[in-house]
This record gives sequence, C-alpha cells and structure tokens, in this order.
Amino acid sequence: MIQLKNISKRFGKRSALDDLTLRVPAGEIYGLLGHNGAGKSTAIGIMLGQVWPTAGEVRICGFDVTAHRRQALQKVGAIFETPAFYDYLSGLRNLEILSSYTAPTRRRRIEEVLEWVGLAGRERSVVRSYSHGMRARLALAQALLPGPELLILDEPGDGLDPEGIHEMRQTILRLHGELKLTILLSSHYLNEVEQLCTRIAVLNQGRMVFEGTLAETRQRRKWVRLRTGDFDLAMGELRQAQLVTEQRDGQLIALGQGVGADQVVRLLVERGMPVYEIAPAEETLESFYLGLMNDQRGGVAPFTQPTTA
Repeated sequence: MIQLKNISKRFGKRSALDDLTLRVPAGEIYGLLGHNGAGKSTAIGIMLGQVWPTAGEVRICGFDVTAHRRQALQKVGAIFETPAFYDYLSGLRNLEILSSYTAPTRRRRIEEVLEWVGLAGRERSVVRSYSHGMRARLALAQALLPGPELLILDEPGDGLDPEGIHEMRQTILRLHGELKLTILLSSHYLNEVEQLCTRIAVLNQGRMVFEGTLAETRQRRKWVRLRTGDFDLAMGELRQAQLVTEQRDGQLIALGQGVGADQVVRLLVERGMPVYEIAPAEETLESFYLGLMNDQRGGVAPFTQPTTA
C-alpha cells in the first residue's frame, strides 16, 4: 500500500529525511515513531503529495505520487496536521462542505460515517460545542468519507484525555477489523502504539533506526532488574568483570552474552554488596524505544534498511 524508496528531503541546509526506505503491506496497522523533528510529519506529507521529496520514489496504492497524485490518493483518507472546521456550522454541514471540495458525497454516506465514529445524535450540533475528542472523531469521519482502503493518521490521539484516547483506539481497531483498512499512524503515545500496531518503524534525525514487528522489539534486548545497596558501585564492578553491557533507569541491566543472573549475584556477594532483587524485566515498547534512542546517542550504527526490488 505504501512504498518509499531512498527518500530524502532537504529544507535549505537542513536534512529532514535521509535515504528513507519504507514498505507498508496491505492489512497492517503500522506505527511510525520518533521524537519531534525526527521526520515523521515530513514522511507523511510526502506520502500525501503535500511535500515534494528532494530525491527518491514514493508509491501509494501502486501509483507514483509525484507523477500521478490523484490516482495514488483516490483511496486514501488522512488526518494530517490540525484539522480545520467551521465552528459555527454543524458537524454534518461541515462534512457536506468539506467533501464538496473533492467530490460531493451523498447524505446517506455522511450519516453512515458519523455513525461509525460515534457522532450519531450530535451531528446537527454546532462544532464549537464539540469536545476535543468529538472534534477528533469528526476529523476521522472526514478521512473516511471517500471509502478509503488506506488510512493515514498523524497523531490521532494528540490532546485527548485518557477516555478520548481509549475511544480513538477502539475506533481504529474497529475500522481495521470490520472495514479491512490498512492504517499508518504516527504517535507519541507508545502505549497506544503497542496496543494497536502490528509493525513499527522508528525514525531518528531523518533516518530509520529500526523497522520490524512488535515481537521483535521484545526480543532485541533482555533487561534484568537489579536492586542492590549501591547500584552505581555495583555497575562498576559488573562492567569491570564484563558481566553486563548496559544499564538504565538506576535499576535495569543488560547481561553480556552467555552471562547468567547467578554470576551477577555471586560477584556482588563476593564484593560484599547486598542483592535485594534480581529478576527478568518485561520489555515494553517504551523501554525498547528509550534503549534504542540511547544507542543512537552512544553512536551505535543505524538500522540497515532492506533493499526493495
């Protein structure tokens, strides 16, 4: 559904994307992660034909976006940047007007989409009376009007309260399950990505530093929680003995290859240090992401992107 091949984008002397290759197969819920300024919005803008790449090729639904933008985006719905609505008009009237800019949409279709996103019963209320969550659902309704096969969502939960985030998550899962949509979303909410996505890509300073399944993020590094009297002192001893390779958060250690927890305990006890707890720590997407960013700051080589035919 989405193919970016060797995409680069420069704004003057600043590089926003550097040789990005990305492929999103049909049927995925695919997460695009990265800090502010990592290049996520630039990549999405290029997918939607709103930002022109400096180099590379982008194909959406099989069409080259730069050469055949209309065909490429015909079956694409998107929430990109902050959606704008006429506050003094109803949600229903907003969708009628906004859809007319591209192709007039039947009233029945608009009402069907409003039902899908949970705005049935409030569609005739003026938008200024909508909560932030209702505005987010109205934006999603607008994205669904053309009957898309691909949905691109840039920070769909941004600014929502916990209840609104939960509702948006359930709506996205329902759209994916019942309408069989392919969905690409960028988000800062790593817990939401973990519950929604089947695959992720992580960008850092315009380059891809990881691409793979959620299962692969949990297999990348095994963390162990260590509670001792003086964690920093213990780390010094463990590093000197080459039993650990990394530390994090004042309590997590990554064991060296072939090293067991028993060796850690034995060394610390021999050094007269108490060990209150040592146990495997569950790897979450958040801990994976933070560890990955720490690797980048430490100069670890970036992810090697796969070649595409």
